[in-house]
Parts: sequence; structure tokens; C-alpha cells
Amino acid sequence: MPSSHDHYFSRDGLKLYYREYEGDPEKLPVLCLPGLTRNSKDFESLAMHIAPRRSVITPDQRGRGKSQYDPTWLNYHPGTYVEDMWTLLHHLSIERVIVIGTSLGGVMAMLMASMRPQAIGGVVLNDIGPELDPAGTRRIQSYVGKLPPATSWDDAVAQMKLMFSASLPDFTEERWRRFAATSFTEDENGIPRLASDPKIGELTRAVAPGAAPTIWPAFAAMKDIPVLAIRGALSDLLSEATFERMQREKPDLVRVTIPNRGHTPMLDEPDSVAAVDTFLQDLE
Repeated sequence: MPSSHDHYFSRDGLKLYYREYEGDPEKLPVLCLPGLTRNSKDFESLAMHIAPRRSVITPDQRGRGKSQYDPTWLNYHPGTYVEDMWTLLHHLSIERVIVIGTSLGGVMAMLMASMRPQAIGGVVLNDIGPELDPAGTRRIQSYVGKLPPATSWDDAVAQMKLMFSASLPDFTEERWRRFAATSFTEDENGIPRLASDPKIGELTRAVAPGAAPTIWPAFAAMKDIPVLAIRGALSDLLSEATFERMQREKPDLVRVTIPNRGHTPMLDEPDSVAAVDTFLQDLE
């Protein structure tokens, strides 16, 4: 299906990247928001699957992928990212979307829905909830912005395994290399460079493990918005207790657990694809 890529400018002047996959203009488009250090490439497979039926927009947040890095690391927080997304939607003349958010992207989705519920037609939360398990936050804080620069693609693959092997236990060597290719860019000498600003981790480490604020009010604000919640069975960030409470707080919540996945499912697993397909179909 046809796709295009372009840039827009944030309110504070950063040049930010997005890719758009064309779909049926009569249906609500889908906005895909990646995790903390991730980028738009994470959604390529899902976007190409959805795009014949709906348009899909996959942005790189500031400091990631092909977007400009922010010279002020204090701007690397959800409030800024959400403002950037409103700017992007205005740039594209889109008034209402369905948001698929992985990890940080799901936090953004909840915040967007609480701010402008009329602009959100549905939400998919990928291994994220209104409350974070301290075990997962400690793990993330242990590596974000702390790993040494990769010196080769073998080194890049090794770093991906170090960070994600517990969450992706069935990945083959070939799949790890493809995952590394979405996580790194290549400089003029062919050396891989992580596709995210190491300073992103500064704000993350400023929050003590277990002290991360909860956003149950934002979750409650989605009471009239259809929501699909996906959890990796091995997740250390979205606990089973929080997953259960989400169902109690929102009885019409659709929940799916993906086997053999931790934080986070890749959204290309058959169970994930089927869940998203059914959710989008039900919205019609």
C-alpha cells in the first residue's frame, strides 16, 4: 500500500518525523505511539496490515528515530510528547483518531483521551496501565541511556538481547538482527548508533523506583471510549493485579494476554494481530 514520510515542526521549533500509510479515508485513522526509547519502525508490520482498511500514522517522538533531538532533556516527558501529537494531528488536519500505544505510547494515549475525549475514537494499550510495577521500572532505569555505544552490528544485537531477551524468549538470531535494525541507525562508517537520545534516561532516573505517579484518573476518563488492553504474560511492568483492576474500573474493557511475551508484545504475534483486527472491526 502507498506510504509517505514527512516532517512537521513542534511548537518549540523541533523538526519531527512521521510516516503515513494510506487507507480508507472514510474510516478513522490510527495513530501508533511507540515506547520510551523506541521509534516508528516498531509499527511497520502492523501499519502495513491495517493500512488497506485505515490510514495509519507512525511518528518518531522527539529524540528518537529521524526526529530532532531536544537540547533540553527536561522536555523528554509525556506532557511534551502529547503536545507534539496534537501538533501533528493539526498539521495533518485530523480531528479524531484511534490510538495504539505501546508502553510510554499507551501513557500518552490515556493522557490524550483525558484531555480531549472527543478526539479519540478508541485506544489500544500495549502492555501498559495506569500504574507501573516497580520491578519493571527498575529494569528500565538500569539500562536507558547507560549502555556504551555499539561498535558493530554484532554488538548492537548483543545489547538488544541484554535488554529484551527475558521479554522475547523465542526470538531467533535472525529476528534479533531485524530487531536491532529497528533500534539502531548506521553512521557514515557503517557503525550502528542507537536511534534514541541517551539523555531520555535522565528524567526516567529522576523518579525513584516505586514512586512513579499513577494515572488512574486519566484511565477513568476513558469510560466512554472503547479500549483494548494487551498484556504480555511475562510482563514485569503491567502486573496482573493492575490488569485485573483495569477490568474492574472499566467493565467494558477488552483484555488479551499474549503468551511468551514480556514487556512488550511486538504486535506482530498472531494473537495480537487478531485482537487488534477484532477491536478495529467492532469500532465500525
